[in-house]
Amino acid sequence: MTTHSPRTALSVNVNKVALVRNTRHLGIPSVTRAATLCLEAGAQGITIHPRPDERHVRASDVYELADLLKAWPQAEYNIEGNPTQNLMEFIRTTRPHQATFVPDSEDQFTSDHGWMFPQDAERLKPLIAECRALGVRVSLFMDPLPEQMAAAKAVGADRVELYTEPYAAAASAQEREKQLQIYAQAAQAALDVGLGINAGHDLNRENLVDFVARVPGLQEVSIGHALIADALELGYAETVRAFQRSIDAGMAAKVV
Repeated sequence: MTTHSPRTALSVNVNKVALVRNTRHLGIPSVTRAATLCLEAGAQGITIHPRPDERHVRASDVYELADLLKAWPQAEYNIEGNPTQNLMEFIRTTRPHQATFVPDSEDQFTSDHGWMFPQDAERLKPLIAECRALGVRVSLFMDPLPEQMAAAKAVGADRVELYTEPYAAAASAQEREKQLQIYAQAAQAALDVGLGINAGHDLNRENLVDFVARVPGLQEVSIGHALIADALELGYAETVRAFQRSIDAGMAAKVV
């Protein structure tokens, strides 16, 4: 049976702001300023992915954003990354609302696949347990495979983040519809075993509407590249409001 969630939250990934800043030594654009403007415009959270090579956000950004989020008690801090690399120390020291475990290699260009079970189970279990003992919710980055959701729940995850690149890359209306059915089935399988649903990767103002409308139980979308690209033209505040309008349109179109 489908479970309907409250309004889908928007978490803004500010990694690409850091990427631009890192090309010079001037400290601009400011990652914390970007996060502040997005929160002021109504974003419900901030996401970062601190990779070991610091090509995007740096360790200093992780701690500065943790301090910033203390002034925004209604917003969530989501730190994502591979827990077998540098992620766990950030989790231990900042205790964000959510840790999103992503199976990236250290030199990976961008996230391109989810965890797989049973092969990843044993290394994830103790790390998930540690996060939960710290009071940190754990979301696992997963491909939209219904048969994998019970295993994600079994290792202790609270949520899954569905990897949305296959949907975003759909070139035709027919392929897009096929992908929406796949994601809806995966989300329902996750809901059926008691997992929450997040999603992210190449979602934008256009494809977000149908995704929100069709995927049951969608609690949060984490969006970075498309949002920051739009912000270069529209500004942070108007871009966040535009993405929120896309979410609202999707919520209004949900099939009850």
